[in-house]
Amino acid sequence: MAALLALLTLFAFVVQGYHPGAEDDGVYLSAIKRDLNPALYPYNSHFFTLQMQATIFDKVIAASVRLSHLPISYVCLLWQLGCIFILLVGCWRVVGHCYASLRAPLAGVLTICCLLSLSVAGTALYILDEHLHPRSIATVAILFALSAMQRGQRGRASLLLLVALLFHPIMAIFGVSFCILYAVVEARAHVRAAAMAPSRTLMRAAGLPAAGLPPWFFAPSTPAWRLALLQHTYYTLTSWHWYEWLGALAPPVLLLLLARFARSRGNAPLFHLSATAALFSTVHLAIAMLMLLPPGLERLTPLQPMRYLHLVFLLMFLLGGATLGEYLLRARVSRWLLVFLPLAAVNGWAQRARYPATPNLELPWQAPSGPWLQAFRWVRDNTPVDAVFALDPRYLALPGEDNHSFRALAERASLADDLKDAAVVSQVPSLAETWLAQHRQQAGWSHWTRSGFVHLAQTSPVTWVLVAPAQAGDLPCPYSNAVVSVCRLR
Repeated sequence: MAALLALLTLFAFVVQGYHPGAEDDGVYLSAIKRDLNPALYPYNSHFFTLQMQATIFDKVIAASVRLSHLPISYVCLLWQLGCIFILLVGCWRVVGHCYASLRAPLAGVLTICCLLSLSVAGTALYILDEHLHPRSIATVAILFALSAMQRGQRGRASLLLLVALLFHPIMAIFGVSFCILYAVVEARAHVRAAAMAPSRTLMRAAGLPAAGLPPWFFAPSTPAWRLALLQHTYYTLTSWHWYEWLGALAPPVLLLLLARFARSRGNAPLFHLSATAALFSTVHLAIAMLMLLPPGLERLTPLQPMRYLHLVFLLMFLLGGATLGEYLLRARVSRWLLVFLPLAAVNGWAQRARYPATPNLELPWQAPSGPWLQAFRWVRDNTPVDAVFALDPRYLALPGEDNHSFRALAERASLADDLKDAAVVSQVPSLAETWLAQHRQQAGWSHWTRSGFVHLAQTSPVTWVLVAPAQAGDLPCPYSNAVVSVCRLR
């Protein structure tokens, strides 16, 4: 079984792709590197260090680098493969409790392998990120906690939920809530009691992680904080598109239909799990609307209550795929190929569309292929550790950049950007004024000429810039390619 799941891990890894330093990894990888070398990022490091106070993730990964004596890029790759493998083990255990055959857990696990990079409605989440993320570890812990609940091992489930809490408090709250609701549904309480009784326990459970949150989480909102929040529309329900709302409203209906099907087949474990997922989805949708729609509760937005859908999507596709394999695919190889090959191809194509300028697998031993990543590598290898850079504040969204973090990959300090750093500000309001000041310093960047860059050097700690070659003028630029030049200001 371990060999089969190892092969499926490699299959999922290839379908999903691997992109270290991209998206959220701009925060996490930077924090790990600074843990290993405190001399890095002498300026603006609070844009990733403050958020890390709520997790032990960076400390654990940094410790594994020290213990293994391997390069950080190899350690992160091994952790990513390990997360996928253990996630698939957890999926197999959960489905294996519902079905006696091997084809059901195999079909469920194959479904998840094909859909790891699936977007979760309007939450800006994937079932599993294409880089190492604390949410991945928390998800694995929650899945094994659910498996323990299925087997009546509530003490073990509590310990696993504690692990999830240490890595990702917000996701841990959803795990605690799900396990509470599962216990209620499994006890075969009346439907009305199941809808009401968990609510009091839910609030108490949700309060436990809050006690461990850092003080900055409770800072009041400010106009600068609101501006940063507006950079990301996925935070607000009123900005969701119709198809994103469909992703929120369809799961409880589909899970309820699955629960009724399970009951008609006399499959109590599947009924308990699917009914819990339907109830969990309904309860948390109501909670999210109460938190996000009233204007006076805007400060609750960073709790991101709609991210409960992450666990719902994982279980919905896992149980749906397992049921499909058990009752429709059966032992017909042709049916399995007709379902899973197109599913993998479509999601692999969607993943490539998100990263069109970089290889599907950005492996440690490969040289960077795109002009942006090549420039980042040159900066890392040829500039002083205490250098401070500025680059287009929206560089993450530029063609060919593919959302790769300058800080994480170039390992140099930089002024705040308008995308990833704005997302951090939405979590840490105390950074809002700093972010706004640097946002204003870089206004109109794409139209700047030499005088603008010189003025920036005179009014900020910036010593280097990354600019379009046409903007560089007569600035001294020791590195340049077709897209970007690295220029020294002083």
